Amino acid sequence: MTSRVVAAMMPLALAACVSSPPLGGAGAVVADAGGLPPPGREDLVSASRPYLVGPFDKLRIDVFGVEDLQRDVQIDASGNLSFPLIGTVDVAGMTPNELAQSIRQRLEGQYIRNPHVTVNLLETVSQAVTVDGQVNDPGVYPVVGQMTLMRAVATAGGVGEFARLSDVVVFRRTNGQKMVGLYNLEGIRRGNYPDPPIYANDVVIVGESPARRMFENIIQGSSSFSDTSNTWYTCICC
Repeated sequence: MTSRVVAAMMPLALAACVSSPPLGGAGAVVADAGGLPPPGREDLVSASRPYLVGPFDKLRIDVFGVEDLQRDVQIDASGNLSFPLIGTVDVAGMTPNELAQSIRQRLEGQYIRNPHVTVNLLETVSQAVTVDGQVNDPGVYPVVGQMTLMRAVATAGGVGEFARLSDVVVFRRTNGQKMVGLYNLEGIRRGNYPDPPIYANDVVIVGESPARRMFENIIQGSSSFSDTSNTWYTCICC
């Protein structure tokens, strides 16, 4: 009796299933049997997105040759940096290189002749993306370098068992306006669509497939009645 119920429910669970989109897409070249060619040097060192300093970030500042001006600092909640000789500086929104230039200009002439300043990021808190929904490890993750939608999902442990790959939503605030984008992760994976960039403060939500969850519940319910069944069911659902 149980097997009949499962068989009857199978068409309902499979109704939402779709075939995978074809490989490639506009502007994409599908490799032949010889495989993908190696990337060129310029592909490996392509310019990454500049990092912007924000509240609570930790930085390493070195003024070459001045031991007392080599230290680790943390940006305060208002985006200000306190540093010897130059006092408090509003640094929120600067790149590390811009901050180094600002410190150099403030030190030059009045305190140190021709100072050499470097600023390196130790830990980021302000530049982060939230990944939630049907992912294996939802949470808040730092955005350093070129973050894309696929990389953000992978950082969160990949998609969960009941993920609906055609229903991935990105929330973003641009110039004070809240905006929402809907993406098909399966299509992006197969090269049909470009992998969109993800920025700090974005919120990525991977949707849930009711068909996948219903199918799992059917199988679990049937197995509780028949422990000796050797029948396996597979559903590739959207």
